[in-house]
Amino acid sequence: MLNRVSKIIGLAAFLLIGATGCFRGTAPDNVEMYPKVSQRFNINSVEEFYDFLTYSENSYPLISAHRGGGFPDYPENCIASFAELAREMPPIIECDVRITKDSVLVLMHDETLNRTSTGKGKVINKTYAELKDLKLKDSEGQVTRYGIPTLEQALIWGKNAVIYTLDVKKEVPYELVVDLIRKTQTETNTIIITYSANQAAVVNRLAPDLMISASIKKPDDLTRLSNLDIPDNRLVAFVGTSEPDSSLYKALRLHGIKSILGTIGNLDRSAEKAGYQVYAEYVDRGADILSTDRPYEAAKALDYYIKKRNIRSKYIQ
Repeated sequence: MLNRVSKIIGLAAFLLIGATGCFRGTAPDNVEMYPKVSQRFNINSVEEFYDFLTYSENSYPLISAHRGGGFPDYPENCIASFAELAREMPPIIECDVRITKDSVLVLMHDETLNRTSTGKGKVINKTYAELKDLKLKDSEGQVTRYGIPTLEQALIWGKNAVIYTLDVKKEVPYELVVDLIRKTQTETNTIIITYSANQAAVVNRLAPDLMISASIKKPDDLTRLSNLDIPDNRLVAFVGTSEPDSSLYKALRLHGIKSILGTIGNLDRSAEKAGYQVYAEYVDRGADILSTDRPYEAAKALDYYIKKRNIRSKYIQ
């Protein structure tokens, strides 16, 4: 009942904002105009961030929303969607970073604007001024009132509300992403996604204090990262989109590294068919974070799992 009331209040707030023009046409330049949520995380230093993301026997399991959600009325890679998730759970927001013709970093998954916005063509061929007149589409292809957010807007808004994992697309220099994290002082809630040991090493050289999501699907991957002098406490491990052998979970835990299981695809479909409790089974078998296209269903399972085991974290409000 409480969640339903909070959604009604949130909707009323959005209607009020729309009526006063804050969301009229495009994303607001003033990040204070974005929807507010209560503080979800109590992480005040990079040391506390490392501690929170280090595996322990009583680790608090988390949901990572693939592309930051994407539901009817709420588009993917949209701050309003992030806010909806943060009202219901302490979320990790996986979002996608692209670059405009004039070097502004924006949130957009596809190379082109066609699927998720009212625009057409490649993001990299447009200036940010051209993008500001566009609106995002929701999961059903309906045009919403929300504009394309910049990475800077998202980082400023998300402080203490969400944890970000940034999927930096190949045309985007890591240096620009790191510069924005420094500018917004969001080292305490931002993780950079990498897909190879070499990419992880580049990020670690640029910013040795930042957390990295690294692809670790077998023990050799972990050895390779170690040989590149990337500390264990700077890593979370993406173990793939199918459940790995239990020995991999064991190896990661011995190093204090939390694992992200991508349930997007087959595992989400299995949970949809068999029931939401399947998400708790993924955690019970070793996953620490579930990257999913069904965050509300997964959160329902983990909420029961957390309460049943009386799991608590001083870093979760």
